[in-house]
Amino acid sequence: MPIVTVLQGPRTPELKRVLIQGITDVFVDNYGLPADSVQVWIQETPTDSWGVGGVPAADK
Repeated sequence: MPIVTVLQGPRTPELKRVLIQGITDVFVDNYGLPADSVQVWIQETPTDSWGVGGVPAADK
């Protein structure tokens, strides 16, 4: 059973739902796995807790 971990900033529940379904579909379509064997874990980090290019993501 694959476990996919997504590290990201905060997103709406609707966007997370779409992401989970899309990742699951990739494993179903490409590996022939049953959808209920695919786990997707989303770990959200507030934008003031990470940065890109030396700038906090909250400032972008």
